[in-house]
Amino acid sequence: MAGILAWFWNERFWLPHNVTWADLKNTEEATFPQAEDLYLAFPLAFCIFMVRLIFERFVAKPCAIALNIQANGPQIAPPNAILEKVFTAITKHPDEKRLEGLSKQLDWDVRSIQRWFRQRRNQEKPSTLTRFCESMWRFSFYLYVFTYGVRFLKKTPWLWNTRHCWYNYPYQPLTTDLHYYYILELSFYWSLMFSQFTDIKRKDFGIMFLHHLVCIFLITFSYVNNMARVGTLVLCLHDSADALLEAAKMANYAKFQKMCDLLFVMFAVVFITTRLGIFPLWVLNTTLFESWEIVGPYPSWWVFNLLLLLIQGLNCFWSYLIVKIACKAVSRGKAGKWNPLHVSKDDRSDIESSSDEEDSEPPGKNAHTATTTNGTSGTNGYLLTGSCSMDD
Repeated sequence: MAGILAWFWNERFWLPHNVTWADLKNTEEATFPQAEDLYLAFPLAFCIFMVRLIFERFVAKPCAIALNIQANGPQIAPPNAILEKVFTAITKHPDEKRLEGLSKQLDWDVRSIQRWFRQRRNQEKPSTLTRFCESMWRFSFYLYVFTYGVRFLKKTPWLWNTRHCWYNYPYQPLTTDLHYYYILELSFYWSLMFSQFTDIKRKDFGIMFLHHLVCIFLITFSYVNNMARVGTLVLCLHDSADALLEAAKMANYAKFQKMCDLLFVMFAVVFITTRLGIFPLWVLNTTLFESWEIVGPYPSWWVFNLLLLLIQGLNCFWSYLIVKIACKAVSRGKAGKWNPLHVSKDDRSDIESSSDEEDSEPPGKNAHTATTTNGTSGTNGYLLTGSCSMDD
């Protein structure tokens, strides 16, 4: 074990040339980031999760009820042992051949069986009230952490001149505010890792799980080798659009369509501006070029920048989905009375749905048509959960 730890904490990987871990031990004059500080994130992640449960129960739920958002779920499918067995053990989306076989076995018409499977799929989806409470919690946290980040960073020299991220590196003391900001963000992402298995299941579960892992690794990595200054820039920049997104979702659930449309447009503008403009031109510029000039590359420097480039790849992907939705909204608007702020209900459902579609097609449509219509966008929670902060 000692050999493994010595290999993992190899100074030649983590630190610049001629710097040792002994040089970064805490003294009476200065405090530096220590790897053991990060253990605090685990109990704090549990505390954040408990605060969330209390918030959703005693704050978000009363707000939802005041906005006339009901907890009524979808229509319950009538009990049927044969169809239930097919649904749970074989498939939730039977093909034409299986539908015809079930029709003969039950003496039901195919349309009735399609309706049963549609109702049964919808039955597993959370109510609008549950969605609203989750979004209100995320909105509140994102707004708080972004506000805190802005208030903290405006007092720091590296916000105004990013070269200060690398002056005297890695002998940059850890302040109380910076430590709190980092541990809070890390704890939140750990809480998302745990709660993702109990939250609303979305089609982008795998990608968001990967995203949370990258965020946790990036926050941890930058803290251990004391790249926390530039890390705060990444965190705050990526937090900027998240509150707008959750606000748009809440407006959607409350049926405030104009407000939802406006908030979505604001979110799209902020997201694309920060992720595709400011992040590469400001943050990646300092991590790739200014740091090379002032500090020089070393092994963990390469890893850190590769992770940031991976985050930028996710940013490009999500930006593409946002633009795609916006183009669909504009093209649909041109068919009638065009409104640049109008995002139709169908477009919003493209970016906010559970693991199955709403399946609300008219009775005359067949199952194949419904699947094709509802499944074209594939954007789902990519946008509406996105965001990471060190990411997203």
